[in-house]
Amino acid sequence: MRFGPVTIAEAVGCIAAHTIRAGGATVKKGATITAELAARLREAGVQEIVAVRLEPGDIGENAAAERLAEQMTGEAITAEAPFTGRVNMFATTAGVLKIDVAAIDAFNAVDEAITVATLPALKAVVAGELVATVKIIPYAVAETQVQEALAALGAGPAIAVAPYRPARVAVISTLLPGLKPSVVDKTLRIMEERLAPAQATLAADKRVPHEPQPLAAAIAEQAKGNADIIVVFGASAITDRRDVIPQALVEAGGEVEHLGMPVDPGNLLMLGRLEGKPVIGAPGCARSPKENSFDWVLQRSLAGIRVGRSDVQRMGVGGLLMEIVSRPQPRAPGHGEAGSVAGIVLAAGQSTRMGARNKLLQPLRGKPILRHAVEAQLEAGLSPVFVVTGHEQDAVAAALADLPVRIVHNPDYASGLASSLKTGIAALPVEVRGAVVSLGDMPNVTPNVIERLTEAHGARPEALAVVPTLFGQRGNPVLLAREVFPAVSLLTGDRGARRLLDEAGERVVEVAFEDPAIAIDVDTPEALRALQG
Repeated sequence: MRFGPVTIAEAVGCIAAHTIRAGGATVKKGATITAELAARLREAGVQEIVAVRLEPGDIGENAAAERLAEQMTGEAITAEAPFTGRVNMFATTAGVLKIDVAAIDAFNAVDEAITVATLPALKAVVAGELVATVKIIPYAVAETQVQEALAALGAGPAIAVAPYRPARVAVISTLLPGLKPSVVDKTLRIMEERLAPAQATLAADKRVPHEPQPLAAAIAEQAKGNADIIVVFGASAITDRRDVIPQALVEAGGEVEHLGMPVDPGNLLMLGRLEGKPVIGAPGCARSPKENSFDWVLQRSLAGIRVGRSDVQRMGVGGLLMEIVSRPQPRAPGHGEAGSVAGIVLAAGQSTRMGARNKLLQPLRGKPILRHAVEAQLEAGLSPVFVVTGHEQDAVAAALADLPVRIVHNPDYASGLASSLKTGIAALPVEVRGAVVSLGDMPNVTPNVIERLTEAHGARPEALAVVPTLFGQRGNPVLLAREVFPAVSLLTGDRGARRLLDEAGERVVEVAFEDPAIAIDVDTPEALRALQG
């Protein structure tokens, strides 16, 4: 192919490289110059144009694009007619996009004139969605280049859709006291929305205590039944292979293939198998409809694409699925300095619903319940951390004797939560810009929850408070900004800071969580036994 200026006399049969407007004549870019068009341009005073002349062995852009697209098109893909050297390819059914990445890379390496762009491999697509486009850059390419590009694609189609298969999905939810049935109900509704594009059905809704034995029995029952995929939503996040959900799968006779994913949100996902069926331990974020690691695994399973350990380990690149407003990266300069947010753990209550025992001193996972709440604040980097004591103050202080915390006693603890909150706020140094207030009877709140609250306040320093939410319902702990400290002194009774949050209105930042830990406390012997079990 030759490209460059030619005289009008030589232009007949050439392709216009640019749109030409002269007098009453218009020749569009890419149009073939006919004798009539050449005459009209000459009459308008045009002596020379920039044009393309094909040479022996050249293939026009449309013909080349059509041949190449035909070679790479696989199952459930349709290619439209070529136009200006481009062929668009669309999915004809819902499913998961399969891309031969190596073949596409080799194809694009043949020559700068030949290109193809695709959606990411293994992305869920719907019928009619544009999934790839072949584009020939110049007006023609050599036959030899086309042949080389066809060879790079190999024998098999490089682009295809794995259609969803009719599937039955069993969902097992584990329960802890304090986990509202409405949370589980909403999780099921969101799950059904995830299944709808694949026309998959919910085969079972089982709810069992958050304990290995009943969960193992439920998993085994579903594996022997008509379910194709088993999903477990835990009342508490999976943090170790010896945790409740992995342990239950093993006790049921299954195998934990992989725990953890290089995908965020959704790091805490378990991948397992039983009776040849996938068993997915869903991360807490799977309770939300926002895209997370669970979607990647579920979609591929619904399309019959097996997801194994090595597949998971390759998901890191592109695995940061969304920017989380509450923890911006990088942080804004001057926000989130170490030590700028203090911690307060309220540990003065009388444990009236627990009977004769002080609930905060009861053992859980090898330490008193209270230590879990205190250590979460310390590990989150809060400084200083104050613990407000009241009932059995000496025993409570002794349980924390080796921790770098400051103990402040509330002599009026019997009057209610407000007095303990006022005691903690009054003890804070003047230089802190806020304080995270935790309840001593919420042992499942992790340092990550606290870190996200402090980072949200770093991003929104004008906020009066930052609160976690679960499906729109506010939970604990809560970050209070210094600006509201004076109002705390006016609180009375057992309501805590709820009235202050209501009055703050839009200056309260809500951080959405999918982990029920922000709503689970230990108030009764039954709740304690469930957590200890």
